[in-house]
Amino acid sequence: MGDWDEDGALRAALSRTAEGLGLVLPEADRRPGRDFFAEYVDAQSGRRAVAAPPRTKGRSFEVSLQDRHTRLAHGGTADLAKVVRAAAAWTGGAGLEETKARAPFIRFRPWALVHEREPFVGAELVWRIKLDRVHMPPYNRHPRAHALLEAAYAQPVLRRLMPVNSHFDLWFSTRIGEPWKANTGYVIGLDHDGPYSVRKDGEVVARTESAEEAVALVVAALPEGLGPAR
Repeated sequence: MGDWDEDGALRAALSRTAEGLGLVLPEADRRPGRDFFAEYVDAQSGRRAVAAPPRTKGRSFEVSLQDRHTRLAHGGTADLAKVVRAAAAWTGGAGLEETKARAPFIRFRPWALVHEREPFVGAELVWRIKLDRVHMPPYNRHPRAHALLEAAYAQPVLRRLMPVNSHFDLWFSTRIGEPWKANTGYVIGLDHDGPYSVRKDGEVVARTESAEEAVALVVAALPEGLGPAR
């Protein structure tokens, strides 16, 4: 229905599709640098539906459903009508289950339903988002990184801290905002197809074969009396 490399082509195609279906989409949010995406946000609720064009010929449109910048559901479909139904339902106030009933290609994890009823906040919300990424592309290609997060989350003392990761390194902070300013304890890294490395100030303290062993070293070295991240 269009050349997706053209600025605004996807938005125009979805607008025509919505009109043909008799559905109403919010006004598109045209953020700089996002011209090839179609983003619709309900100003009152903060809900956002983002549609991305196929990356290559024959691939699906990717749809992400967000609630105040937290991605709760996603899915892929080659049918623009299904994209419109998902975006219209979500931004129109439908819950996750109702949105899926109208657009069955949408997927979400159990935690998202819990969050919808009683929102997670602070470090707990960050943990949930990071743990959920293994079920969504492109993060589903990194099971060892997910295993490390799972092992860390299983430790109550770490679950109270902010998990911070970058380039497959994982560390922890006592601050929710600007967490890099309050790092605590060791950093765990993933060697390529090899062991986990535990580091302090850039120096390797130990290498372990399992995520659980690496996490145990981090827990053992934490200072006493750490409270929840704030």
